[in-house]
Amino acid sequence: MPRYPLAQKLRNEEVRRKPDWLKVKLPTGSEYTKLHALMSQQNLHTVCEEAHCPNISECWNGGTATIMLMGDMCTRSCRFCMVKSGNPHGVLDPLEPIRVGEAIAELDLTYVVLTSVDRDDLSDGGASHFSKTVKEIKNRNSQIIIEVLISDFQGDLEALKVICNSNPSVISHNIETTRSLSPKVRDPRAGYDQSLRVLGNIKSLSNGIFTKSSIMLGLGESYDEICTAMHDLRAANVDILTLGQYLQPSRSHLPVKEFITPDLFDNYRTVAEHLGFLYVAAGPLVRSSYRTGEFFTEKVIRGNAILETI
Repeated sequence: MPRYPLAQKLRNEEVRRKPDWLKVKLPTGSEYTKLHALMSQQNLHTVCEEAHCPNISECWNGGTATIMLMGDMCTRSCRFCMVKSGNPHGVLDPLEPIRVGEAIAELDLTYVVLTSVDRDDLSDGGASHFSKTVKEIKNRNSQIIIEVLISDFQGDLEALKVICNSNPSVISHNIETTRSLSPKVRDPRAGYDQSLRVLGNIKSLSNGIFTKSSIMLGLGESYDEICTAMHDLRAANVDILTLGQYLQPSRSHLPVKEFITPDLFDNYRTVAEHLGFLYVAAGPLVRSSYRTGEFFTEKVIRGNAILETI
């Protein structure tokens, strides 16, 4: 396997100066404005806003948003994440699945992504809430493609069964980083091997569901560690992979160790494709929910559906 140099280690003043390939315009556009208004009206949260995603204008103007279920307070405290941490004490809005279903129907989307904060305070981690939301969306549009980006549910297989039985087209769970960095980057209740088991168990429970995961780069990982992580994901039968640049959301979060060049992202994409992933999105601004990946996934899923009817 060829070796490519990692981006140069950064001094503190360089971390605050983003390279040109990471500079994005402020969010604007008619569809962005419409989607923002609708989410506010329905009292819905999006990970696009909560996580300060740099692609928010591109995605929202394209009619795609990742809706975050079960509030905006996460029971875990990963050192890379902007979402606030705390204990919701079991509080859950039972009408949220209906509101989400209505909002998605009004937007007339063909592909929707649902995610959530971690809810370790709930007995099933919120799996049944996910399931109800998927059903509410499908009741209004049976043709819509639904991707769910889930937590690890603390390894609870029964909770994972509930998710699989709701029959989304794609189930995503992010491994986030390499094995060596996982304890430093993620909450202690998460884990590299636990995430791999979750992804592998999805395929065991329903081989017809596409699986997807994501890795952040720029936290100090080595080239070989990223290649090993990609090997591990393929061993868990993950279909789709996204690779993107970690950006420090605030001074209290983990610092950026290096800015990965677009050329190196291209190399990682090539390696991942050779490993057999169905689709790979890799680039500085790529995130786990990313429009180009969703367009490709929609094409594959709808193509498979057509073939099954022939």
